[in-house]
This record gives sequence, C-alpha cells and structure tokens, in this order.
Amino acid sequence: MSDHTTSGRTTGSPTTGDLPSTPTAGRTFTLFGVTFDLRLTLLVIFSTLVPMLDFYGHSPTGVKAWDRFLFYFVGSALFIWLVYREPLANFGFRLGDWRRGLLLTAAACALMAPVLWFAARSPAMQVFYEAKVTTSLTRLTLLNGVELFGWEFIWRGLVLFALARAFGPGPAILLQSVPFAFMHLGKPEIETLSTLFGGAAFGLIAWRTRSFVYPWLIHWFIVTFTLLVAVGRV
Repeated sequence: MSDHTTSGRTTGSPTTGDLPSTPTAGRTFTLFGVTFDLRLTLLVIFSTLVPMLDFYGHSPTGVKAWDRFLFYFVGSALFIWLVYREPLANFGFRLGDWRRGLLLTAAACALMAPVLWFAARSPAMQVFYEAKVTTSLTRLTLLNGVELFGWEFIWRGLVLFALARAFGPGPAILLQSVPFAFMHLGKPEIETLSTLFGGAAFGLIAWRTRSFVYPWLIHWFIVTFTLLVAVGRV
C-alpha cells in the first residue's frame, strides 16, 4: 500500500482534476447507435456479477470471509490492473491523508458507539447476531476484518474512484452506496435502512482522505461493536 502525502496530507485537493488519465481513457464502442464507455461498461458488469456470485454461495475457499476477500479485493485489484492498467493507489489503496483519516475514524466510532449500543439491543438484532456466533468471538472478529477489507475496497476503492472519473465525486459517492445498501438485504431492517446513508458517509470519507482504509476501520468497528452488544458481551 503506497501513500503519496506531504506532511500527512495528500498533495493537491481531492477533485476530479487529480484523477489520473491513461492513453486508453475515453475508449468507447457503439452498439445499435448508442455509444458506451468501455471501461465504465466493464466496471458495471464486474461490480454487478461479483455480488451475485457471492449471493448464490459460490465458495472457492470454503470460508465466507476469505471468499469475499477473494471476490471483492483480489478481483477488484485484478480488474484495475487489467482494465485500467494503473496502480491500486489511484483507487484509494493507500494511506492518503492519514491525519484527517484517523481523526474522522476516531470521531465516527465515538459518535456511532452510543447509537449502536441502543440499536444492537433490539430483539431483531440480537437474534440475527447470536446466530452468527458459530466460532470464538476473537476468530469471528478477525474474519469480519478480512471480509470487510474486500467489501470496502470494491465500493470505496474501485467503484468510487472509477465513477468519480465519469460523473464527478458527488454522484460517485451516492452511486456507490446503492449496491452496498442492497448487499445488506436479509439483515435486520433497521441496519439495512441505515446503510444507504452509511455507505454515502463512507464514500465521503474515502474521497476526502483519498483512501478506503478509514471507512474499512470504521466499518470493522461498527460490525464488531454491534456484535458484542447484541450477544451481551458489552
């Protein structure tokens, strides 16, 4: 993971003008009189098919967390190298503005803790998360970190920074939160309804810090703290 910073801050402001271009940028194809951007088309296909494979239980490793790390992180990294032919750092795989990132991470965790304390004590949340405890809490916490690393890189890394090139950061932040929210279907309603806004907040943090790392840390805290409260360990 690389980091291009000066005195803890990224060089230049995080605008679309900072987004790198390559000789293949803007490559298009025409189908039935309609022009499509090639890389954007491949991005939509990839970021739709991968969650479908996950949903239907394809398990190359036999462990859900590692499956998702493989699908979402390794798959996204390969997609960037093969389609964009750029370093992963251009898509948020770096520390970025680490001072701002750590400050936002600490603030988000402090603000979310009391909310999660009450939400996770609801009967629906307790039933859902108690069923998830099929191994030790330590192992489960670590596996959650592995799984969320992949989740965050595809949405707050690949998809966010790729869509920002096409539509600008504002629409990209909102658009990447939509599939993220749909991936929570099947979880308790209160949690699922919150993810559209939570996903947008994660996207904003990733954009401002130029890194997916801080949304990953926040998301990992949220899942861990929710689990511990729901099963009565906090």
